[in-house]
Amino acid sequence: MYVLVADDSRVMRQIVIRTLRQAGYDWQIIDATDGQEAYDMALAEKPDLILSDWNMPNATGIEALQALRQAGCMIPFGFVTSEGSQEMRDQAAAAGALFLIAKPFTAESFREVIDPVLA
Repeated sequence: MYVLVADDSRVMRQIVIRTLRQAGYDWQIIDATDGQEAYDMALAEKPDLILSDWNMPNATGIEALQALRQAGCMIPFGFVTSEGSQEMRDQAAAAGALFLIAKPFTAESFREVIDPVLA
C-alpha cells in the first residue's frame, strides 16, 4: 500500500504515521503539508489511500477531497481530524470520504475504520 498523509502539523503527521505502524500497517507513506499539496500529490503520485486533516491552510481537507472528486480521482479518502461533529461527518460522507477518525485516536480506532476499506 502507498498512503498519503496530509496535515499542516509535522508532529501530527508523525503521530498518524506512528499510529498506522502500531496498527500493523507497514505501508509506504508520503506526506503533504496542506490541502493543495495533498491534491497535487494525489494526482501525481496516485496513492492507494489518503488520510487527511480537515483544517489546513491553502486548501482544507474537505476542499482537497471535493477537488479530487471533481477531477475524477476516486482514491479512497478518510479524515483524521480534531473535530468529529455529526455535521462534519455528514459533510465528509457527502463529499465521498469513507470515514472520519476524531483525535485523539488509537491504533485500534484506525484498524476499525481502515480494515473494512481494505477488504
